[in-house]
Amino acid sequence: MACRTAIIIRDSIERCGKLWRQKIFQCILNMIGWRISGTPPNEKKYIIIVAPHTSNVDFILGIVAKFAIGLKVKYLGKEILFQAPWGWIFYQLGGYPVKRGKHYNQVDYIVKIINKESQFILGIAPEGTRSNTGQWKTGFYWIAKLAKIPIAMVSFDYAKKNITFSTPFYPTANMEEDISRMKSFYRNVKGMRQIN
Repeated sequence: MACRTAIIIRDSIERCGKLWRQKIFQCILNMIGWRISGTPPNEKKYIIIVAPHTSNVDFILGIVAKFAIGLKVKYLGKEILFQAPWGWIFYQLGGYPVKRGKHYNQVDYIVKIINKESQFILGIAPEGTRSNTGQWKTGFYWIAKLAKIPIAMVSFDYAKKNITFSTPFYPTANMEEDISRMKSFYRNVKGMRQIN
């Protein structure tokens, strides 16, 4: 079976791993019947919001897609995941540990990291939970706004087995309208627990 390469990443953007690893993960995606539509932004810094988030499988699919595309995408995880003995795995997969609680301003912390780095692509599930609440947390929006970087919507459609990238979107002065516009991108997308 031939493994297709449909995604082109600008040479100035640092890639994740070697080309041989990318080919292996492209083959894995093809073998499980998934394809990628659209193109990641040609930007060195942006936020990817992935929805709907209904299963732990989303994380595994996201890691496979990240390596198949060759994008150096970071993600945030509970601090406890990064402790011994298995913490090094989450670091190697691009994780950043975060402390949870009302005493920690995660938005400012992440904006500082983004501003310090020459390249930073952050993947976030806007629901913040696998429960189907229909509500989005707005941290990703404020990170993008304060860091002055775009947001790329990415859908994991389990019904069509398709991962789709939107064009980059810059937050405006109207958060409510922006969130509504972003949610419309996911209107007909089915998460893993929504296809039965």
